[in-house]
Amino acid sequence: MDIEAFYDADPRRRSSVELEFGQDWRDAHGVRYELSWIEDTGELYVMREPVPSGWATPFGGIHVYGAHSADEKELEAMSVAVIANVPSREEVEKLLDGWQQAIEGPDSVAWLVRRLRERGVLSTDAVVTS
Repeated sequence: MDIEAFYDADPRRRSSVELEFGQDWRDAHGVRYELSWIEDTGELYVMREPVPSGWATPFGGIHVYGAHSADEKELEAMSVAVIANVPSREEVEKLLDGWQQAIEGPDSVAWLVRRLRERGVLSTDAVVTS
C-alpha cells in the first residue's frame, strides 16, 4: 500500500512518535528503502522506492512486470510493508544497533534482513506491496 493508505489503516500511526532509521538503505539491485518504527503500534516498516521490472524484494515478494495487476502502481509510487513488530523503543534501538554504519554498505538491506532474521523478528509475511 502507499504511505497514505498505510497511515489511514490505523489512526495510531498518524499520532504516534516515529523513529527513522535511515532513508538510504539499498538492496543488491540498488533499490532504495526507508526504515522507520512507530512507537504506538510497535511496527518496524520499510518504504520502498518504485522498482524496475523483474525484481525480487529481500523481504519476501517477487515482482515481475506484467505478472500481476499491481505492477503499474509499483513502478510509480513508494510502497510500504511492516517487516517486524518491536514493542519498545529500547528494544528497537538495541535490535538496530550499528545501523548507521551498515547503511553505508553497497547492499545494506542484506545487513538489515540478516539482523532481523538472527534476532527472530523478521515477519514471515513481510511482502512489500503498493
